[in-house]
Amino acid sequence: MKIKCLIDNSTQRPDFWAEHGLSLYIEACGKKILFDTGASEAFEDNAVRFGIDLKEIDFCVLSHGHYDHANGLMKFLEENDTAPVYMNEHAFEPHMAHSGKNIGLKKELEGSSRIVLAGDYLKIADGLELFSCNEKERTHAVPYGGLDVIKDGVQRPDDFIHEQYLMITEGFRKILISGCSHKGILNIMEWLSPDVLVGGFHFMGVESDGLGSDMLKNAAEELLSYDTVYYTGHCTGLEQYCYMKQIMGERVHYLAAGQEIDV
Repeated sequence: MKIKCLIDNSTQRPDFWAEHGLSLYIEACGKKILFDTGASEAFEDNAVRFGIDLKEIDFCVLSHGHYDHANGLMKFLEENDTAPVYMNEHAFEPHMAHSGKNIGLKKELEGSSRIVLAGDYLKIADGLELFSCNEKERTHAVPYGGLDVIKDGVQRPDDFIHEQYLMITEGFRKILISGCSHKGILNIMEWLSPDVLVGGFHFMGVESDGLGSDMLKNAAEELLSYDTVYYTGHCTGLEQYCYMKQIMGERVHYLAAGQEIDV
């Protein structure tokens, strides 16, 4: 199984674009998968640098309804005229930053015949499943991060029921792909317990040298209690990653734009 990072907040290669967003190219279970499309069309340029032909993508997964994971989606639909795009039906709800900034999906996507609403669970193919885990109890509290949803005309803290996760099973190994883990990385690990997790931890607003350091330490120690290897980036935050890396060692790695891994 191969994963190539098309977009992340950072890159270690001068010929690759970086932006606040996430996009991954995955080869698994005989399929070519695009997971999220970043905040712009930059993912396409980076795909070209990797030698990836977007026309050969079998399907796309949108992890949740935020612009930094979906603003490249129109470009993908233009370049690939057959691949379905799997998303949760709640992804089209209006999503806002607490400041009032629109961080949701582009309205023109809503009418696309290529969109497949995945519901709370969907088996795409053998070894490829989507989970929302919306029915699961969130035993670990997730601090409010200033991200809201508008329901019944009222702006309120987002419940993130629009977020979904791609579970890939190859042989006896389970690899979970998460976008931002908005429902809480510790909750997600408790629910799905993969052998490998690739995705953000959403700790970028947590102080790594202040009151938040205890939260990061406790999270790192709990993540270590699972027999899991982690590849993270984007919304984890670079400072927060470096802090957790001191605790987790070779159990956690940063995945930047332009990097590829064999899992």
